[in-house]
Amino acid sequence: MILLADGGSTKIDWVFLEKGKLLKRIQTKGANPFYRTSGDIAEELRVNLLPETNQLPIESVHFFGAGCANPEKNEVIREAIRFSLGVDNIEVGSDLLGAAKALCGHRPGIACILGTGSNSGYYDGKRLADNVSPLGYILGDEGSGAVLGKLFVGACLKNQFSPGLKEAFLTETGLTSVDIIERVYQGALPNRFLASFTPFIKRNLHDSDVYDLVAKSFEDFFRRNVMQYDYQNHPIHFTGSVAFHFQVVLKEVADHLDLKIESIVASPMEGLLSYYSSCFKYG
Repeated sequence: MILLADGGSTKIDWVFLEKGKLLKRIQTKGANPFYRTSGDIAEELRVNLLPETNQLPIESVHFFGAGCANPEKNEVIREAIRFSLGVDNIEVGSDLLGAAKALCGHRPGIACILGTGSNSGYYDGKRLADNVSPLGYILGDEGSGAVLGKLFVGACLKNQFSPGLKEAFLTETGLTSVDIIERVYQGALPNRFLASFTPFIKRNLHDSDVYDLVAKSFEDFFRRNVMQYDYQNHPIHFTGSVAFHFQVVLKEVADHLDLKIESIVASPMEGLLSYYSSCFKYG
């Protein structure tokens, strides 16, 4: 049996595969190694993941998650899995690598994530061969939920939208401008707070100013990230909640820039299932 994990800071989606066939899916708490220790994660997995294995032998674990972009942090996850599950064959990689395998399979392509944050990379069919640093929501993360929220709130509080939109936003969220400023500058995880406004933004895409704000951020994502790769000769793929729920706008911006998007999916897990099932089948 092999275990696949699509890990975020909030939750991890686990899939159990036996001889290439799906056995079960479960969720555990998030395990971003920037915020949790090996011991803490190991205890979580021992209590909530290990019993789900039904004592079946685990051949390997393949974990792709937020915060897993360098060897030191990856070792935090690897140690936790080794200690809790008693497995030595452990692959740990970034959420972008997981997305690339899920979206591109064994073919070269450009893999993109648009969720709370954003990221992109050129995948050569085996590894991430190139990556434009996302830089986070203050310096980069174009097109992400956090940046859309930041741009929208900034414009809203400066009265840049049509009359009534600001009042509707504040009424629906139950927030005041003071509340928002305090949460952004003094609260924990302001990127998630800002990204939480994307459902309101989506419902108001009929407002031309809101649409233009979203479209411009997507255009920035393409120009500052995707167009630094060999996009004319490789397919472009997307995963993530923002990409999925705003795909109409994303495709329109891509068409405007003469870019071809091959696929958009909400989650990489189905693609990871296909990738590792084929690995089992074909070695």
